[in-house]
Amino acid sequence: MTTHAEIDKVLSILARKQGTTMLERIGRKYNAYEVLISTILSARAKDEVTEVVSENLFKKYPTIDKLAKADKKDVIKIIRKIGFYNQKAKYVINTAKIVMEKFEGKVPDTIEELTELPGVGRKVASCVLVYSFEKEALPVDTHVHQISNRLGWVRTKTAEQTEKRLTKIVPRKHWLSLNNIFVDHGKTICVPVSPFCSKCPVYKYCKRNGVKKFR
Repeated sequence: MTTHAEIDKVLSILARKQGTTMLERIGRKYNAYEVLISTILSARAKDEVTEVVSENLFKKYPTIDKLAKADKKDVIKIIRKIGFYNQKAKYVINTAKIVMEKFEGKVPDTIEELTELPGVGRKVASCVLVYSFEKEALPVDTHVHQISNRLGWVRTKTAEQTEKRLTKIVPRKHWLSLNNIFVDHGKTICVPVSPFCSKCPVYKYCKRNGVKKFR
């Protein structure tokens, strides 16, 4: 069984090695509307593309009421470099419309209300809560899901299952930082295929579950 002391140790070590993630940069730079839209756009997209596309989109539509009135074709022109741009254009415009109509132009700050919005699942909703409202939430993406399983902290099949398990075993003081730490680690060391275990600072704490080949 994974202990709080072990979790503290692993996250403390990785935090010292951590760079700045895209969501962290967006959270520092943007307001709740911009964090919400950027996070929707980020799904299955490269961080550097998401950041450029988001910045261009907000130059054209600086407020949520302007995006709500946007023409889909115009939005597509701006976000075309990003994957699934047609669906995402629909998502962000409809999300803006719902926020204007149902929430009086204010991005909601509960996971239940956020997940009512188009293109917003629990991961996106949790990111908005963490980076816009500094509320306790534990965003679980593919990196968090994979690394948590490799470490042996959880044995789960889906991100939703991982989130539920992690909220039970990870001390609340780490909830805000865990996503940043694991995303950075997952992009540099604990990559999806053939991770760099020889360079991993927490190698001795890892059970390497599911790892068939490593470097």
